[in-house]
Amino acid sequence: MRNEEPEDLIKRVTASTLKAIAGPHDAEINVNFLSGIAAISGHEVKLPSPPSDIKKEDLRKLRGTSDALSLRLRYHDEKLHKKHMPSGPDAIAVYEAVEQVRCECLGSNRFLGVSKNLAQSLDEKCIAKGYNAVKEKTDSMLPDVMGLLIREYLTGKPTPDSGKNLMNMWRNDIEPQIKDKLNQISHCAENQGIFANLVTEMIESLNLIDDQSESVDPHDQNSNEDSEQIDEDPNPDDSASNDDSSMAGLNGETEKSDDTDSSESGGEELSAGDGKDAPAGPTQWNQQNNGNQNSIFQYQPYTTEFDEIVGAEELCEQEELNRLRLQLDQQLSSLHGVVSRLANRLQRKLLAKQTRSWEFDLEEGILDGGRLCRVVTDPMHPLSFKQELDMNFRDTVVSLLIDNSGSMRGRPITVAAMSADILASTLERCGVKVEILGFTTRSWKGGSSREHWVEAEKPKNPGRLNDLRHIIYKSADAPLRRARANLGLMLREGLLKENIDGEALLWAHHRLLGRSEQRRILMVISDGAPVDDATLSANSGNYLERHLRETIHLIETRSDIELIAIGIGHDVTRYYHQAVTLIDAEELGGTMMNSLTELFDEEAKKIQRLIKM
Repeated sequence: MRNEEPEDLIKRVTASTLKAIAGPHDAEINVNFLSGIAAISGHEVKLPSPPSDIKKEDLRKLRGTSDALSLRLRYHDEKLHKKHMPSGPDAIAVYEAVEQVRCECLGSNRFLGVSKNLAQSLDEKCIAKGYNAVKEKTDSMLPDVMGLLIREYLTGKPTPDSGKNLMNMWRNDIEPQIKDKLNQISHCAENQGIFANLVTEMIESLNLIDDQSESVDPHDQNSNEDSEQIDEDPNPDDSASNDDSSMAGLNGETEKSDDTDSSESGGEELSAGDGKDAPAGPTQWNQQNNGNQNSIFQYQPYTTEFDEIVGAEELCEQEELNRLRLQLDQQLSSLHGVVSRLANRLQRKLLAKQTRSWEFDLEEGILDGGRLCRVVTDPMHPLSFKQELDMNFRDTVVSLLIDNSGSMRGRPITVAAMSADILASTLERCGVKVEILGFTTRSWKGGSSREHWVEAEKPKNPGRLNDLRHIIYKSADAPLRRARANLGLMLREGLLKENIDGEALLWAHHRLLGRSEQRRILMVISDGAPVDDATLSANSGNYLERHLRETIHLIETRSDIELIAIGIGHDVTRYYHQAVTLIDAEELGGTMMNSLTELFDEEAKKIQRLIKM
């Protein structure tokens, strides 16, 4: 240990401290240090790698991040958390933020050093988000406001100066409505179940939970309960692994959606400059997945008449797009430098894989200048030639599918838009094509689809009951300079609604199938499970989730398209085989770069093995 480098010492001590604080789990925890990542995936913990010239403020930030993750491991029960989770994107955002605060407060009250690290980290976050100078209230602030308010009650300490301005703006609007529950909550922080119930009651008092009473009558509720007993599989994973039933449940929907896209929305796709991306005729995917249609689980939309595939420029005037793009650039000016450095590293790796290489000591080919002395001394020596190797750097296309649901509002969607921009510009310089897609719905709580269902006297188990909106921000063949302004649309008020992930995944996958590139990568960015209140109130409770699981299973096992997922604030590893979960949206850009770097590193290893053979 005497010759240990300072960076290695910091990593070792930080990892040991994290495991010690995490408590009973410490033997199972594996801590890795990677650039730009702070995340938990099961018992895998990833922390940002400390810089070689680490400063005191860098060390404090690393300690705060490490302590927050270790307390989450120590005090959080994921099953209990999901059991009490409310419905609606705003409600879920508050519920998630407050649960993290609960874990951190329990640790702060017990460990003095942890308390100081977390206080410093909280102060830095408030300053980074501009809360010390904020002048207007927005809904995206509510999770942080509730977190700061509950932190005061759980620790007995005031909000730091960097957050007082924010609290002064919101306190009188919130505290009186939930005062009695705030007084109770300080006595039950160690009981996650009771705490979660109180938090849910607070969320109800603030009218953040989506009211489903208007869309479901008691008779329908009873019928839904019956259908749930029939449809629900006790082990969704097992049902997803049954290829025949999975294919039957998915294949009919896949073909129906694809037909709809080409007949009803083809004009919209062409107007977005993307007609070449759609496959012309039966694909290998469709031919392989003509499963038996007697599946236990059948997913279907009630109607696809009102779904739309639309270019971003069709949803917004160009002048407003330019204004939103400027707003995006201003909000993320500090993040741009960090992600750009990671992008440059990825670019160097990609360009290195495209450099020419040679095979030496051949009997024929081009005369090797390095062997001239051998030619002079022994003109008859046969091994003085070289030949350039054909590098197997396959044509590649990357499709970035971004969740445009309401729970992504605020910092997550802003960071996602900027990260997509930087990723696209980096890969474009390296000759890798990128398309950027988004998915949401046209309405909250069902739109025209649900109205038609109600008019038809609400038949049982109708399937998906909302109108899909799939957005093309940038097609694979369009240069980024033409599509840059489109990414500002993600910041438009009212765009982000509900998320139906399974059909969006099929749509993005279907577009990739029509591409001619040899290597196709689909990267999904989401902040949780699919949510659409209209659909879930009229079908079994896990209807959308089961469809997502089966879609992922088929893509991962039957398609040559590589699927990666990044979850923001939610564990998506329970759905995707290749996935990472982020606690903080600020780490998204670095994670995207690292995930792609790892993919291309794996490709390079395969190529080297082929060359050696």
